[in-house]
Amino acid sequence: MSEPITDRAPRDDGLSMPPEWAPHEATLIAWPTHSRDDLWGDLFDDAAHEYATVANAVADFEPVVMIVDPTQVAEARPFLSSNVETLPIQIDDSWVRDSGPIVVTDGQGRRAMVDFSFNGWGGRYLPCDKDDALPAALAAHFGMPRYVAPLVLEGGAITVDGEGTLLTTASCLQNANRNPGRSQDEIDRILRDFLGGDTVLWFAQGWSQSRDTDGHIDGIALFTEPGRLFLLSPADPADPDHALSRANREVLAATPDARGRTIEVVRHDPGQVVDIPYANVYLANGVAIVPGGTSADEVAREQVARAFPDREIVQVPARALHEGGGGPHCITQQIPLS
Repeated sequence: MSEPITDRAPRDDGLSMPPEWAPHEATLIAWPTHSRDDLWGDLFDDAAHEYATVANAVADFEPVVMIVDPTQVAEARPFLSSNVETLPIQIDDSWVRDSGPIVVTDGQGRRAMVDFSFNGWGGRYLPCDKDDALPAALAAHFGMPRYVAPLVLEGGAITVDGEGTLLTTASCLQNANRNPGRSQDEIDRILRDFLGGDTVLWFAQGWSQSRDTDGHIDGIALFTEPGRLFLLSPADPADPDHALSRANREVLAATPDARGRTIEVVRHDPGQVVDIPYANVYLANGVAIVPGGTSADEVAREQVARAFPDREIVQVPARALHEGGGGPHCITQQIPLS
């Protein structure tokens, strides 16, 4: 295993995080673990089915690597299509978007993984030492260098546009349960150094119904292309996210992106208060994987299709994923091509 890089950042070596729509080599997913049976309870079988459904749907478009605790490989394999590789690694939990590495590239053949600290979503789910060690194991498996970042960050807390703009929430990254004593300016600098880009935009908080994440950005927003953001924007003033959305749009109107543009908002409104984070969409090669599970499914699917007109839209069941704390985006992490 190569030594971790601790004396410099990816920016020093010309590397940055590509946007999610950049071509992928593969997608990482982690199988639900029995060490979290207290989380899943009677929903474990439903969770396994939904994880497998997401994996098999993505595998129709690109390779999938399913990280599985070594004690559960035989259990997981029958759920998965032949296009899904199983990779035995000890893990505590199954939200690889948050515990896994973020891959940075230079667009000319070089790639590396960024290893942010992971503390179980602010200490909510412990122990998490195996998950915190996951980036090192994956860097060794894929043969990539690994930069160690001095920040607690889950991948669901950020989204990037590929042209220098990064979006996040203060309720998560500035929370004392993750980065006590870190100022916004300090966090900005670390994000720019380790993920690339020049402009960090801050929303105050994420989805009002976030339970465990303190409001990840991937519950409410994702870039569809540079300068354009799919954003939860309920029109009903009674919706708890109506006022939050208005505040978020004011941030976007007042703050230009890294290229000096005012970001265009593609408004997402499910038309009712729902308990599925429909903005938690995963973009694999040529497809948008959309959560489902309420009477607003068709409306949400149509809105995602308008936001991504050149992609196939595949909607997957996500009720158990929501009960566990997320959606399709939360359980996936892209490995971009170099």
